[in-house]
Amino acid sequence: MNNSVLTQRLNAILNGDEKAFEELYTDLKVPIYTIIYRIIWNDVESEDVLQELFFKLFTSPLNPANIKNPRAYIFQMARHLAIDKIRKDTNDIPLDEITDITYPSEDIALNVDIEDALKQIHSDECEIITLRIIGGFKYREIAKIMKIPQGTVKWKYKEAIKKLKKILGG
Repeated sequence: MNNSVLTQRLNAILNGDEKAFEELYTDLKVPIYTIIYRIIWNDVESEDVLQELFFKLFTSPLNPANIKNPRAYIFQMARHLAIDKIRKDTNDIPLDEITDITYPSEDIALNVDIEDALKQIHSDECEIITLRIIGGFKYREIAKIMKIPQGTVKWKYKEAIKKLKKILGG
């Protein structure tokens, strides 16, 4: 979903259009969930954060007139809520509690290998990979979301890809 369509939907939501909210949810739930999951690494808690985000968007709709890039803003909200969730939790999440999520690929073994590989790289690198590939964000948008320089985003992305290729055997 591009920013112009998102802006139209956000304006409609401001005017009480529930169908526009449903369309927003349908279009953004998978990429936002994926980003949240790659921060928290727990499907139940990721779903809770996703629902919290959309509850906030429904009860206090964003005014797109005040936001330059509403798509990046929503993804940044998701990232902050996920980080807040981690900060609130005092217990570490055991790896054996993590379950699969839906991927574009139908190859379950490949999906499991990719998930395992993503767990082996630094969380910032995993987040950048997710924002770039699943979220479809440009490097400058990722830099703004993560509040780090664009050059750092590019470098970490390239390093993460190298690590993933090595882990996955090329």
